[in-house]
Amino acid sequence: MLETIWFALWGLLWAVYFMLDGFDLGLGTLRPFLAKNEQDRRVVMNAMGPFWDGNEVWLLTAGGVTFAAFPGTYAVMFSALYTPLMLLLFALILRGISFEFRGKEDAGWWRKTWDACLWVGSFVPALLLGVAFANIFAGIPIDEEGVFHGNLFTLLNPYGLLGGVLFVLLFTVHGALWLAIKSEGDLHQRAGRAARLLWGPLLVVAVAFLAMTWHSTTLWQNLLTRPALLVFPLLAVAGIVLTRVFIGKSAWWKAWAASAATIVGATLFGVAGLFPALLPSSLDATFSRTAFNTASTPLTLKIMLGVALVMVPIVIGYQAWVYRRFSGPVTAEELASDQAY
Repeated sequence: MLETIWFALWGLLWAVYFMLDGFDLGLGTLRPFLAKNEQDRRVVMNAMGPFWDGNEVWLLTAGGVTFAAFPGTYAVMFSALYTPLMLLLFALILRGISFEFRGKEDAGWWRKTWDACLWVGSFVPALLLGVAFANIFAGIPIDEEGVFHGNLFTLLNPYGLLGGVLFVLLFTVHGALWLAIKSEGDLHQRAGRAARLLWGPLLVVAVAFLAMTWHSTTLWQNLLTRPALLVFPLLAVAGIVLTRVFIGKSAWWKAWAASAATIVGATLFGVAGLFPALLPSSLDATFSRTAFNTASTPLTLKIMLGVALVMVPIVIGYQAWVYRRFSGPVTAEELASDQAY
């Protein structure tokens, strides 16, 4: 029972991370194409500024849960996926320091350098996370000892790359909607147009990914044995449709919420379809790392659950306050503040 609870929490933590940090990664990816001048670039940075580091708490939490609740899975995952995970780590480091270093000098070359780092630190994680999770859905070539039989290029298969493109599009639409909320004037108009333009490719790739998932994974088959779990793909479908409906009405908060529902539904669809596997093996299903054969002791899971029940509501409350406090558009007065990026 505890293993199942922590499997569900593991999936939920990833869904929350993608929902929150997704708009940051999407905004960083879109920034060179939407920001036409220095003020626009600063507006985009300050649209992310109060939120990005808090959003990444959920990434650390998801990784921490993997380590503490399912150490056997953690050990295999961080050896089999060592190269993409290190690339992800370095890209996220680049993104973090670009926020802090960009405004330290006024020289054009200095700011362009950190602008490039911000783009790399946004696009690369979005792509790699999609590639990684698509490969997990399809199965990783690991043997009975957890040894990975492949390399980075093994992961860059058609299904993995399609997952990467899907994540990039999900996050860029999510980010464009957030910028439409947080900006004014011409930048606001460009953000709205970007969301409209990107929604079509997102729909096409999402349909292709769902179809390819049927042939390349067992996610659909697993869900069909538990029909109640079909609520997750239905949530994703409803979310993507409503996103376009609200974009058409320029109801940006509602469109962003619908986009968030799409991301959460898509993530939980994948996680629910995996159960009980956390890291399925494409060589032999008996080699898979599951919630039951890699879990910590019951006492450890009980203690962790108690801590989570106390600390997670505190984190949610704090982040809710931050989002409410900085819910308005980024103004010229805010950009003139010493606290602005």
